[in-house]
Amino acid sequence: MDWFQALILGIVQGLTEYLPVSSSGHLTIGSALFGVDGESNLTFNIAVHIATVLSTCCILWKEIVWIFKDLFKFKWNEGTKYAFNILVSMIPIGIVGILLKDKVEAIFNPETSANIFGNSLFIVGCCLMLTALLLTFSYYAKPRQKERISPWHAFVIGIAQACAVLPGLSRSGSTIATGLILGNKKERLAQFSFLMVIPPILGEALLDFKDLVGGEAAAEGVETAIGTFPLIVGFLAAFIVGCLACKWMINIVKKGKLIWFAIYCAVVSILAITLPYIF
Repeated sequence: MDWFQALILGIVQGLTEYLPVSSSGHLTIGSALFGVDGESNLTFNIAVHIATVLSTCCILWKEIVWIFKDLFKFKWNEGTKYAFNILVSMIPIGIVGILLKDKVEAIFNPETSANIFGNSLFIVGCCLMLTALLLTFSYYAKPRQKERISPWHAFVIGIAQACAVLPGLSRSGSTIATGLILGNKKERLAQFSFLMVIPPILGEALLDFKDLVGGEAAAEGVETAIGTFPLIVGFLAAFIVGCLACKWMINIVKKGKLIWFAIYCAVVSILAITLPYIF
C-alpha cells in the first residue's frame, strides 16, 4: 500500500465511520473498483480505527470528562446511568464477537464472501438498501420524544449496532435510526451513538493487535507489512476527517436531514449490485 492509497482509505474510513453510509461497505466497493484492499492489511486497519476513536474523544471530550467525573463520585447519578447504558449497549456486539466472530470475518473476506454469496458486492448492495430503508422509516416516523435513553432502549440500539457488523449496513445509520424510531431525542442520540462505539472499536483493535503480535495474521497469510509513511498518512487522514464528520453528523441529526443519506445509500446500493455486470 502506497501513501496515496493510504490517504484515500483513511479519508473513506474517517468520513464513513460517522456518516450513515457504511464504512465497511464503501471500503469493499473501493477495493473492487481500484484494487486497493485496506481490510486485509491488519496494521493499517488497527491504525485507522484507533484514529476514529481519537476523533470521537476529541469532539465529545466534554461528555467523556463528565461521565468519568460522575463515575468517580461512586454514586448512582446521571453520569453513572449514562455509563451503564453504554455498558448495556455493548452486550449484543459482545455476544456477536464471541459466538459469531469467524462467520462475520468470512463475510468481510472478499474470497470467502464471494463463495458464500456468489458476489461480495451483492451483500454490500443489499445491506446498503436496508440502511436506506431504515433511514427513510426513521425520517417519517414521528414518535413521542423521550427525555432520556433508557437501558432497554440502549440494549435495542446495541442490537442494531451488532447487526451492523455486516458490510453495507451502516453502524451509525442503524443505531441513530433505531434510536429515533424508539422516540429518543435527536440531541442526545447522536452523541450516545458515537460514544457507545468507542469500547467495541478499542476491543476489536486490541484483538487485532493480539493476532498481529501473536503471529496468527502472518500464519493465515494476512498482509501486515506497511511502510511508516503510508501508515501515518492514513492515520492522520482518518483522524482529521473523522473529527469533521463527527461534528457534522451531530448537527445533521439535530436538524433531522437523514433522508438525503437514505437516497445516497439507495443509489450506491443499486450501483454495488449492478457493478459486476457493468465491468
